[in-house]
Amino acid sequence: MKSLEEQLKIIKKGTLDIINEEELIKKLEKSIKENKPLKIKLGLDPSAPDIHLGHTVVLRKLKQLQDLGHEIIIIIGDFTGKIGDPTGKSRMRKFLSDEEVLQNAKTYEEQVFKILDKEKTSIKFNSEWLSKLTFGDVLKLTASTTVARMLEREDFKLRFENQRPIYLNEFFYPLMQAFDSTAIEADIEFGGTDQRFNLLSGRNLQKEIGEEPQIVIMMPLIEGLDGKNKMSKTLGNYIGIYESAKSKYQKVMEIPDELIVKYYTLLTDVDDEKIKEVEAKLKDESVNPRDIKMDLAREIVSLYHTEEEVEQAEERFKMIFQMGQKPKDIDTVNVSKEDFDLISTVVDKGLVSSKSEFRRLLLQGGIKINDKKITMEKDLPKEGEIVVQVGKKKFMKIIVS
Repeated sequence: MKSLEEQLKIIKKGTLDIINEEELIKKLEKSIKENKPLKIKLGLDPSAPDIHLGHTVVLRKLKQLQDLGHEIIIIIGDFTGKIGDPTGKSRMRKFLSDEEVLQNAKTYEEQVFKILDKEKTSIKFNSEWLSKLTFGDVLKLTASTTVARMLEREDFKLRFENQRPIYLNEFFYPLMQAFDSTAIEADIEFGGTDQRFNLLSGRNLQKEIGEEPQIVIMMPLIEGLDGKNKMSKTLGNYIGIYESAKSKYQKVMEIPDELIVKYYTLLTDVDDEKIKEVEAKLKDESVNPRDIKMDLAREIVSLYHTEEEVEQAEERFKMIFQMGQKPKDIDTVNVSKEDFDLISTVVDKGLVSSKSEFRRLLLQGGIKINDKKITMEKDLPKEGEIVVQVGKKKFMKIIVS
């Protein structure tokens, strides 16, 4: 194992908050002395099938701790995922079916190994212990907190003040996530800053039952393509782990210039010296930020794809955006005539984030169908081979049969 100083330096880089650092130092000292790895926990609720680059901020930090010799435990919330994390929600999330949760959980399990070492990572499903709790166990669990503490949570507080309903099952979510920490006796739990309440719930519950409390380490959230909101599939501003190299490359090129340094820092392996160079170049008015962004796109895409795929993605970008040509490898989707709705199809496939956005672009003349600008919804084709172009850079071929 590396020395205490080296481990602390690696752990602290890029983190926003550690609760608390003194306890972390004691845990690391004990780990080094006994040559025993710490148990590092990350919980993932499979509420949607795709992991995006926003999730990788934490996953990449876990990989660093994995390389230090510590044990990484990923908790797939197949039980908590049925409720869904209420964090940041103004209303209760819809319940997911067992089939939806299990399918999403399967894809999560596959995707985390794009970053973590499969042989050194433990994957656990929290139904293993949560489904076995008796009603008496649940009552005991609820006695570990108060309604007043729950209402300290910002989203619950806002709903209470605005007289919006808060359902009891939502109160159970942080308690169940906390129970996960006790079940595996976590030494450290990672999460985004939006998870603060949930993470601290685990620490508090461990104290209540006499376990050594976990250290809470929070990583920054990363904004999505819109540059305003955190990366989210719901908002359509995300870059998915499973997206093609060309899609990832193109999306990175869409981020606002002010996010370039943050993306370099949190989503790539470049060192501090390179990031300082990037910051200096961005201040130089003679340097085109587009060129810096192309290097960023290459750095990010190369983490998940082969060099050949990276080259093809870059060439495609140059062909479309620098030479104004239509790509030869347009993504194609086949749909049946009976089920076909053009707007629904392009939204489902991520060409636009919502039906309202498509209709807005339609009215503004930002939609082309088979190279012809369409501005009226009634003129959208309902059959045949359809090439949809959104703006100057997004294409999709739909074959209706």
